[in-house]
Amino acid sequence: MKPQELENRLIDFAVAIIGVVETLPVTKAGNHIAGQLIRSGTSPAPNYGEARSAESRRDFIHKMKISLKELRETMIWLKIISRKQLAADQVVSATIAECDELIAIFVSSTRTADGDD
Repeated sequence: MKPQELENRLIDFAVAIIGVVETLPVTKAGNHIAGQLIRSGTSPAPNYGEARSAESRRDFIHKMKISLKELRETMIWLKIISRKQLAADQVVSATIAECDELIAIFVSSTRTADGDD
């Protein structure tokens, strides 16, 4: 996958996260999860943008791992939403599937860049 394609995919993912957040109930739990999800789910795109401008291979790997960490946190929040049935299942399921694919891409990319292939 080309870098610009991955960046666009991450932007689309952030938009999907915003969509999920906007469907959460306005309750104490819903508001808390919404805040956490909006932070973790929208940060991989700009972090990847920073990785693309990394000053060194080490800096690139570090920024990629930050994006990966945020994707993994996002996955946990999405699973909580799904198990508690706080949003429409098909929307959450599709977002979980995309998050899972993005995690796999970032794991592979960081391993390759790190030389752990």
